[in-house]
Amino acid sequence: MATYAIGDIQGCYDQLRRLLDTLSFEPGRDNLWFVGDLVNRGPESLKTLRFVKGLEDNALTVLGNHDLHLLALGAGNTRQAKKSNLDPVLRAPDRDELLNWLRHRPLMHYDARKKFALIHAGLPPQWDLMDALDCAREVETALQGPNYQDYLHAMYGDEPARWSRSLSGMDRLRFITNCFTRLRYCRTDGALALSEKGRPSSQNSAFLPWFAVPGRATSDIRVIFGHWSTLGYTTKHNTWSLDSGCVWKGKLTAIQVQKKKPMEPISISCP
Repeated sequence: MATYAIGDIQGCYDQLRRLLDTLSFEPGRDNLWFVGDLVNRGPESLKTLRFVKGLEDNALTVLGNHDLHLLALGAGNTRQAKKSNLDPVLRAPDRDELLNWLRHRPLMHYDARKKFALIHAGLPPQWDLMDALDCAREVETALQGPNYQDYLHAMYGDEPARWSRSLSGMDRLRFITNCFTRLRYCRTDGALALSEKGRPSSQNSAFLPWFAVPGRATSDIRVIFGHWSTLGYTTKHNTWSLDSGCVWKGKLTAIQVQKKKPMEPISISCP
């Protein structure tokens, strides 16, 4: 039995199936971890959602920004609606079932046996593992609760930019959401730089990749993440970046999640 973590799919269903063939993946025997962004931009978001949902307990996915965008559209928040090609999902006969399943996915997963955490984007330097898991649960509770539409209508925005334990209400939920689903760069004091999206060395010199901030409280935790296609497959500072730009005609990348052995990437080209 093997566990594979896979980078951002973004609706590239055919490429996902080719990668699984390359891995000799067998449902019922092997498990898959997805770093989020199952949907949007690629041509087959609906097929991708149905396939991953159909894997049931053999698949685990955390939520990415594009997944949340789909949920927001489904809840009637059409802000930034033009930045998506998600109408096939929203018009599907099983739309409500798919959106309900997606809404109940976590923002973070931690496997204490394998000693790995799975997230979509990043973690601010102040959070330790328990802080991160607790913060993820706060948003999950809002997203899975009876008033989840309120959260989905208020989640967009870049503020507040800095963490404080005194944050409350939607400001607190928005900061947490932005870390888990949008973060790439921040200052050493943890202030988020959400407008910075390029590869390292392209950013304003005041900012560092979130995983490279000195003294990061999760530096002893092995973290798998996606979201950052311009970074590509990278392993630094006890982290593994898996978004290698499949939807941009790059690659789709997987690693086998193992407690002890080194993990070599397995990739397919996405022409």
